[in-house]
Amino acid sequence: MKIYFAASEAEPFAKSGGLGDVAAALPRQLARMGHDVRVVLPLYSSISHQLRKEFTYKYNFYVEMPIVHQYAGVFSYRYEGVLYYFIDNEYYFARNGLYGFLDDGERFSFYDRAILDLLLREEFYPDIIHLNDWHTGASAALFKEFYAHQPGFEKTRTIFTIHNLKYQGIFPYSVLKDYLGLGDEYFSYDKMEHFGNINFLKAGLSLADYITTVSQTYASELQYAYYSEGLHSLILHRTDSIRGIVNGIDMHYYNPETDSDIFSNYDINHIEKKKKNKVELQKLLGLQDDPDVPLLSVISRLTTQKGLDLLAFIFDELMEENVQFVLLGSGNNEIENQFLDFSHRYRGKASANIFFSESLAKKIYAAADIFLMPSRFEPCGLGQLIAMRYGTVPVVRKTGGLADTVIPYNRFTGEGTGFAFQNYNAHELLFTIKDALYYYNNHPGAWKRIITQAMERDYSWESSAEQYALLYEELSSQ
Repeated sequence: MKIYFAASEAEPFAKSGGLGDVAAALPRQLARMGHDVRVVLPLYSSISHQLRKEFTYKYNFYVEMPIVHQYAGVFSYRYEGVLYYFIDNEYYFARNGLYGFLDDGERFSFYDRAILDLLLREEFYPDIIHLNDWHTGASAALFKEFYAHQPGFEKTRTIFTIHNLKYQGIFPYSVLKDYLGLGDEYFSYDKMEHFGNINFLKAGLSLADYITTVSQTYASELQYAYYSEGLHSLILHRTDSIRGIVNGIDMHYYNPETDSDIFSNYDINHIEKKKKNKVELQKLLGLQDDPDVPLLSVISRLTTQKGLDLLAFIFDELMEENVQFVLLGSGNNEIENQFLDFSHRYRGKASANIFFSESLAKKIYAAADIFLMPSRFEPCGLGQLIAMRYGTVPVVRKTGGLADTVIPYNRFTGEGTGFAFQNYNAHELLFTIKDALYYYNNHPGAWKRIITQAMERDYSWESSAEQYALLYEELSSQ
């Protein structure tokens, strides 16, 4: 099949979160399955010069928007079986950061038009156009209005994947007319109108042929107002066209047996080597040198979604236990400052690292005993998958992909890959952490079994990519 995958980021070119991982791994797995997969991305100035040297300049064209026309250069690069296109426009993409600018509506209107114009110039008529998150959502509307009836696109179908419904791309009405060039028929509640503004994500939800999201439980949760971020009615209207397919991880990249970023390699038969990683991490971060103390970890964007308010509420009680804690991530200033304060107050027991480093993240996954992910909501989550891959036991809230991927430990059967709590409650989190600590401290055999069962599971993209491929075939046959 011919698949055109449009996203705003993909590792190793640009990444701010889980979308960057998915937009890298899924196309590569589909390419391994024999599909013709092409990915289109903005050419951000932050893409490393080492990679950019490998890109090939192809041509340029102008994107015609009602009040402006803008240059679009096209570069290409074949990487791990996938052909990547990069849309170049320095005015829009030569900035310090990917998103969060006042003109994001204009920037991604340009991008959404450019990714479709590119298809015409490449004479590439895909079976599936796979759009991802709000940044490409308006392309669903643009495709229906301007492209779907052109020769070559008669059998092309669109899929829109929600990676996180909270981020919707809401902009003034003027963006609809001035940059997207769409008529008022699209400014309606069942299309793009959103409380007097326009909503890019809503365009994808309402106008794509099919919708996926990144776990089965999250797909179900979206049918409830609590999780649907103001789009409850529209989601209910499209329930029959929404499917949850859980994400995977790159099992070769995240592999404690071969990972060059960690202090000491190990595998499922040599779990005891995790302690070597713990000791070295303790030295690196200024924690007390103790290979036997349980090390708790958080690797996350520091946002209200991630449940860190629960952790902060019970942190002093948690520090009364014989534990250590390490955090890696950045985001909300208040959350950053709160955990920096904890690290100062509990020097030697707690370490807050307010930045992100892939190398340090992997060192923490390899060294920690417990991984905390008490999310308010979690479409899929990759942290818990990576943690289990490294034999670090997750403590999670039963929501979204966390509910789908972490099997709570059952003390009667011995089955389970982690610990979970149900309600969004700080002391439920604390009691669940204490439950995990009880097995760590008192039942080493049971603890090792949990680790082993976690490491034995297959978190690869193979199963997920097969589900996507079947969905593509089902849609293209309609």
